[in-house]
Amino acid sequence: MAELVREELSALAAIFCGPHEWEVLSRSETDGTVFRIHTKAEGFMDADIPLELVFHLPVNYPSCLPGISVNSERLTRAQCVTVKEKLLEQAESLMSEPMVHELVLWIQQNLRHILNQPETGSGNEKCTFSTSTTMDDGLWITLLHLDHMRAKTKYVKTVEKWASDLRLTGRLMFMGKIILILLQGDRNNLKEYLILQKTSKVDVDSSGKKCKEKMISVLFETKVQTEHKRFLAFEVKEYSALDELQKEFETAGLKKLFSEFVLALVK
Repeated sequence: MAELVREELSALAAIFCGPHEWEVLSRSETDGTVFRIHTKAEGFMDADIPLELVFHLPVNYPSCLPGISVNSERLTRAQCVTVKEKLLEQAESLMSEPMVHELVLWIQQNLRHILNQPETGSGNEKCTFSTSTTMDDGLWITLLHLDHMRAKTKYVKTVEKWASDLRLTGRLMFMGKIILILLQGDRNNLKEYLILQKTSKVDVDSSGKKCKEKMISVLFETKVQTEHKRFLAFEVKEYSALDELQKEFETAGLKKLFSEFVLALVK
């Protein structure tokens, strides 16, 4: 990690030092750093709007834009998308210098003006993590393997919600003890899904306490090819036999993926 980024993270931790204001979600020499900031900004009628901002600083940041996600229980999805887009526009003017604190200050000062724009006022569905254009364009596909689900009903509903919020399609597949999640969509949204999957308390441990998912693996990720089927929705499916699961993959143009990665889970 560059010294410049290390100093910025240290400063941010000191600035956002209140309860639950700051949390590092992941840190990697190859993928960079992901962290969450909880703050408030003035919205309509001088009312404070709670904001959850997730920043992904790639390894070559600040020479490139950070990934930004916006979430608020007080804003619609359309409003969250607009806030994120405005933040990215502002970030472009701050390239090559640490910018996160300036972006947070900027949104605190400008949220009301953004919300007053007509295009942000439609839609009633509350937003969660929104689409981003900071990474590769085009449709991507990824295959995830889960070791187990203890609180299955809640877990499944959570996965369905995340897929819907992030506009991802595909399948959540159960066959015996095998649990697979096949996702298709914008690459940045797939990355945001993985952040959610790894950092949210989505399951329970052996004692019944809520816990984060620690036993998930990414089996495969690639850009969607011409032979791959475009999934129109996200569906949960259960298969009683291996040949049924194999047919699902073959129908989707993923026969090779099944042979290389799924069969190994059965052996």
